[in-house]
Amino acid sequence: MRSLYLLLNEIFLDLDFLELYARLTAVLLTFAAIIIVAVIVHWVTKMITIRIIHRLVEKSKTEWDDFLLKRKVFQSASHLTSALVLYYSGNFSEIPEVTSFIAMITNIYFVIIFVKVVSGVLHASNDIYLTTPFAATRSIKGYIQLVMILVYFVAAIFIIAVILNKSPLVLLGGLSAIAAVLLLIFKDTILGLVASIQLSANKMLKPGDWIEVPKHGANGNVIDISLNTVKVQNGDKTIVTIPTYSLVTDSFMNWSGMEESDGRRIKRSINIDMKSVRFCDDQMLDKFQKFRLLSNYVTEKQNEISEHNRNLGIEDLSVPNGRRQTNLGIFRKYLEEYLKDNANINLDMTFLVRHLQPSETGLPIEIYAFCKEKQLTNYESIQADIFDHILAVIPEFDLKVFQSPSGNDITDFSEKLTIGTILK
Repeated sequence: MRSLYLLLNEIFLDLDFLELYARLTAVLLTFAAIIIVAVIVHWVTKMITIRIIHRLVEKSKTEWDDFLLKRKVFQSASHLTSALVLYYSGNFSEIPEVTSFIAMITNIYFVIIFVKVVSGVLHASNDIYLTTPFAATRSIKGYIQLVMILVYFVAAIFIIAVILNKSPLVLLGGLSAIAAVLLLIFKDTILGLVASIQLSANKMLKPGDWIEVPKHGANGNVIDISLNTVKVQNGDKTIVTIPTYSLVTDSFMNWSGMEESDGRRIKRSINIDMKSVRFCDDQMLDKFQKFRLLSNYVTEKQNEISEHNRNLGIEDLSVPNGRRQTNLGIFRKYLEEYLKDNANINLDMTFLVRHLQPSETGLPIEIYAFCKEKQLTNYESIQADIFDHILAVIPEFDLKVFQSPSGNDITDFSEKLTIGTILK
């Protein structure tokens, strides 16, 4: 290119250009020629390289090269040829300012190519990692973003150093003076970095987990974990963006333990009207013995109680001196047998039918069991079927469900009171 520059300079001098103008015109035309050559070389390299690489990738049995091609790593690397053209052709002029300017442009170009290649390789690495079994339990996207921040930071330092013609080490030393300002500017990024590392290292969260964060209105599946934010898709398909550090500073519920277990918990109670609880007479016992799930229990329990009372010398069961069965006790046993007979209940996990503390709203009978089906729709359907049956069978035990009076109850009572008054 120096020969071209000298030739153009002589031509313009022969055309009676002033020496300064002849040099400047020759520099501009030579530089334009270098740019054109660099563009042509880049285009040829890109076309040849991409075609060859495409063929190699298609024949290759591995997948990592597919991701490198997808992230345009090879296309970014093809810019090196045009950068080399600038580098080796840039010292054509004897004017120091021109040579320094072209060298500065070339060095900045090299830095940009480096950033593009590293960015493509890092994103391709994340894509490759997502195909491994480890991606299901731990995300590395936060680490990728951290490395990218460092790459951008170093690239910016080098570009500024090239423009100012200073050593990068000098600029790095000067940054210590504004470290406090940088901490304020990148506060969220630093907090997000620390939180992202904690979430990943402690296996607190991973993509696909169902989490509940009431403070942020999130109740759904994690779809993305980045350096600064965690995206959660709620059941209604809305997406909530949560700062990563808030998941470390505040509490949240992760349902992955339930999803990885052998069952989903059913924990629900029904309030029994305590006025309907009473001892069972012979007629009631005969009735309960006809229930398939209770026939053996009622007979065996009654024999046990009769033997106990005889040993105490208690014959008169009209008074509560001895032991007697109650409709509530038999009903509780019925619930146990009914749930054991249900194929959807996992009996290998905690299984209880218990009384809770009585209150002004009645006596709660709680079912604490685990359903084998964990998918929400099926789980809710199974739970609803269980309690539909319970509510329907309660009157068979001469029990009543406690329910606060409604408007219809008050209306019916008023009508009965009015009719009674009229009859009197």
